[in-house]
Amino acid sequence: MHVVIPYVVGALLFGLGVYGVLRRRNAILVLMAVELMLNAVNLILITADVSLRPGLTGVVIESWARPGSGVPAADTGTGGVLALFVIVLAAAEVGVGLAIILQYYRMRKAVVVDDVRLDADEERVAG
Repeated sequence: MHVVIPYVVGALLFGLGVYGVLRRRNAILVLMAVELMLNAVNLILITADVSLRPGLTGVVIESWARPGSGVPAADTGTGGVLALFVIVLAAAEVGVGLAIILQYYRMRKAVVVDDVRLDADEERVAG
C-alpha cells in the first residue's frame, strides 16, 4: 500500500473534524468533531512512524527505549506511544467536556453552542 493513502485519509478526517467544529451548533456534535480530529492525528502519527522510521538509519535512539533486549532500537514504536497519549487525552477531553455540557444543560435546558453566554452579567441579573 502506498504511504500517501493514510496521509490523505488523515487529512480528510481532520478537515471533516474542523468543518464539524466550525459549523455544528450542538455541543455534543462539536465534541464528536474534536474526537474525529484527534483520531486523524493518531492515524498520521502511526503512518509517520511506519514510513519515516526506515529513513532514520544512523540516528542514535535512546537506550532506555528497549533496555536489555537484543532488538535494534529502530524497531521502537514511537508513533504508537504518541498515539496512546492522544487516546488518553481524548478520553480526558470527553469526560470533562461531557461534564461541562451536562451541567450547562441542567442550568439552561439547551446545548446550542451559539446561545452560550460567557459573561457573568446574566448570572447577577438572574440571581
